[in-house]
Amino acid sequence: MDKQKSNDKGQFKSNFGFLMAAVGSAVGLGNLWGFPYKMGNGGGFAFLILYLLMAIFIGYPCMLGEFSIGRKGQKAAIGSYEKLDKRFTFNGWIATIVPFFLLTFYCVLGGYVLKYLLANIGDIFGAGWGVNGADSGTYFGAFVGSGAPALIFTAIYIIVTVLIVMGGVSGGIEKFCTIAMPGLAILLIITVIRSCTLPGAAEGLEFIFKPNFEVFKGTGWITVLASAGGQIFFSLSLASACMIVYGSYLDKKENLEKNAILVPIMDTTVALLAALATIPATFAAGMEPAAGPGMLFVTLQTVFNSMGSAGPIFGTIFYLLVLFAALTSSIGMLEGAVSAFMDRAIDKGKKPSRAKISWSIIAITTIGSIIVAIDALGAGPLPKPFGLGTWLDAFDLFAEGFMMPGGCLIMTIILGWIHPNYIDDEVRHSSGYKSKAFVNFCLKWIAPIFLVFILVGQMNSFFAFGWF
Repeated sequence: MDKQKSNDKGQFKSNFGFLMAAVGSAVGLGNLWGFPYKMGNGGGFAFLILYLLMAIFIGYPCMLGEFSIGRKGQKAAIGSYEKLDKRFTFNGWIATIVPFFLLTFYCVLGGYVLKYLLANIGDIFGAGWGVNGADSGTYFGAFVGSGAPALIFTAIYIIVTVLIVMGGVSGGIEKFCTIAMPGLAILLIITVIRSCTLPGAAEGLEFIFKPNFEVFKGTGWITVLASAGGQIFFSLSLASACMIVYGSYLDKKENLEKNAILVPIMDTTVALLAALATIPATFAAGMEPAAGPGMLFVTLQTVFNSMGSAGPIFGTIFYLLVLFAALTSSIGMLEGAVSAFMDRAIDKGKKPSRAKISWSIIAITTIGSIIVAIDALGAGPLPKPFGLGTWLDAFDLFAEGFMMPGGCLIMTIILGWIHPNYIDDEVRHSSGYKSKAFVNFCLKWIAPIFLVFILVGQMNSFFAFGWF
């Protein structure tokens, strides 16, 4: 019966399609502007060391755990956690609620990307709707605070996301990701080559890779750990329902160990390439990297403007790859929620309507997107929430700040202490589970300790408590 329920929602046709969808969900805006800036701000190579350690000791075990919970449960996060242990069904709800918060600002940023893609295409053809050499900061501020135009581009991005998810697992998500992810890789490599060959790019490479362990002094390592940890969860889409859902769509013969290793490796590779594509170009233009949207839309557009006639071409390539990355992530977020409510319909003996559920969920998140768009990254008329600078920060606080690391902490306690052998038979369906001792040790001891530090660091970072 469980197998039939999974088929009612769809399945991946190939392991490659599953891998591209999982990597696509992991690779997103966080890789393309969050990782480069956080890496530089966290001491370059020092941040990278912590990030890689967490990818190994948290990313791989937790990714394997979520894939296994999903494939064994044959349901989305809520149903799979209920099957694991009814006492922890609430953790499935936590994971399912996360996409509601993430999509509120992700779709707005996706709309910004779409606007800049079209603007750079306009510059190629000399159209009036291009950037036309305008000051990047002024141009960005005018668009973000434009009201209706910003909302329109957000709406277009939302509609594209929903249409892909409505296409189903193999016909929509898998088909799009198997095209978008290889395309993203090609475009990213082209951008890296151009960025690293610009005059003055060496300073940017030094900014990224030169070891700087000064940031570890005192309690500074906790700040860097929290930054790298938050990046791990946001980047790998852990504890956001997506990986459990994708695991439930994977055939029993596919190797979970291999896939759980490949997703973090490929995601980290893209993150490093993103750093090479952005930071050297930023320094070559004589600018300092800025956090968040400022780097993606102001700093880099200034770099493209400085390239002369070639600028719009590279701008178009760059924002197209960012659009691919954003869409593959947002469809994974939406599917995590859609699949959970399809399960509920199936459990009631009804045939679920993917379209109806998709539009219902996106209607709720669109309310948040409107708030984020009107807030204009803190420049709008809305009151500041919870003492934070923007509504984007507020939604991100609940998702990346608390619910994702908190939900993952609960999962490690379940799999490490309460049901330590729960995923063993599922992993062994397709492999010898050679990493069992390592995974068990990480889930029981390493990951929970790291996650506590990450949660404390996130609280300190968001609210500036000054604890360290």
